[in-house]
Amino acid sequence: MRLRFTQLPDQLAAGLSPVYLICGDEPYQLGEAARLIRARARTAGFDEREVLDQDGAFDWGALGASADAMSLFCARKLIDLRIGTAKLGRDGGAAVRAYCARPCPDNLLLMTAPGLDRKELETQWARAVEAVGTIVQVWPLKERELLQWLGLRLRAAGFAPGRGVAELLAERVEGNQLAAVQEIEKLKLLRDPGALAVEDLLGTLADSARFDLYALTDAAVAGDRARVQRVLAVLRAEGVAATLVLWVLARDLRMLAQAAWAKAQQGSASQVLAQHRIPRQRLESVEGALRRLSPTLLRALVRQCALADRSIKGLGPGDAWQRLGFIADTLAAGGLRLPAPPS
Repeated sequence: MRLRFTQLPDQLAAGLSPVYLICGDEPYQLGEAARLIRARARTAGFDEREVLDQDGAFDWGALGASADAMSLFCARKLIDLRIGTAKLGRDGGAAVRAYCARPCPDNLLLMTAPGLDRKELETQWARAVEAVGTIVQVWPLKERELLQWLGLRLRAAGFAPGRGVAELLAERVEGNQLAAVQEIEKLKLLRDPGALAVEDLLGTLADSARFDLYALTDAAVAGDRARVQRVLAVLRAEGVAATLVLWVLARDLRMLAQAAWAKAQQGSASQVLAQHRIPRQRLESVEGALRRLSPTLLRALVRQCALADRSIKGLGPGDAWQRLGFIADTLAAGGLRLPAPPS
């Protein structure tokens, strides 16, 4: 079976699977999911734990050897396999399939793979894991999911969050669940359990929002102008190179321009989106952007990227960050009337 992180506790309460694969790029969920599985395994009598670290030189025969080895100290063993590569390769896939073909009831295999290529989840070894065990995919929580999760964490810490508390905390730690956990732990030290109002949070929370380059384009494509400006401010304050910001903006703009042209000429942009391998979770916002943005505007923004590139290199006039801000804001605003681009 395949689960989201939020579904894992209920699955563990119902019973352990013989094999688990945790994969995805959200570090807090990845670590917490592994911790929950290890804790449940200990209560089920898997007292011994053997850690296998897989890298490019890893001998996949070690997995079979670990599964066949009998423990001198206890009857049940957790095999903790940490996958460090994007693909398992032929030997790795064969080893996992062989294990899944005859899982030992006295062993539990836990595989964590933070950098696993998503295409690997469609391979034969991943299907073998899914057939006998559980695949847990961890992704950053969406806005509503994040608010629900924060509310649960606050109540578990003994607080009764009032209106707007989860929203304020989400704003301050956006995209960083580990920072949220740390802020809640800090609140436990600073405040007694009980009612918690927005006023109690102001001045105590650190601005721990974790923004990356892709958060900027996600916000711009989704049409969230306020978030675009906040992400840009954080990126600039953290010293992110303007060339990298331009790269992600230009990449999405070229993709959108191609898709808009195909939609105008052929009535559909699906082939272009497929060629660019747009992730499923981004399709809705990309399709919304194509409804909001005209091909003419997109081509104009691509030209603005060329001007920003010249500004970054000192070959053209104007402030590079000002141009980047205009490009990102116009992409988010769509057809709204905006000030003229910087000269």
